[in-house]
Amino acid sequence: MPCDVMVNKGCLLVLRISGKLSKTQLEASQKVAIDLIEREGRARVLLLAQTFDGWEEEGNWGDLSFLMKYDSQIERIAIVGEQTWEDDLLAFTGQGMRTGQVKYFPSARVSPAQTWVLE
Repeated sequence: MPCDVMVNKGCLLVLRISGKLSKTQLEASQKVAIDLIEREGRARVLLLAQTFDGWEEEGNWGDLSFLMKYDSQIERIAIVGEQTWEDDLLAFTGQGMRTGQVKYFPSARVSPAQTWVLE
């Protein structure tokens, strides 16, 4: 499965993406995030994308309804991935347009990413 959603205790949502991400998989992870936000009042996201290979072409990738409704409750997003995907993944997660912080970490830096996202 290219997108595994794992919720850890508290407000942390951990997503592991491998291969190409589909719009359906993104929507499923957003539903988990909504449940977490409704339960905790906030969320922090650790996106593990070390074997990420882009996005599938099908689907409405321009739909920003999740971002518009829940952005203020997502405090931090830490992305761990290959350097070649840094700009694309930062743009995809809305760095610079979000209320919360978004930071990119190289693939080998999972532990520092987790520490940062939980600070």
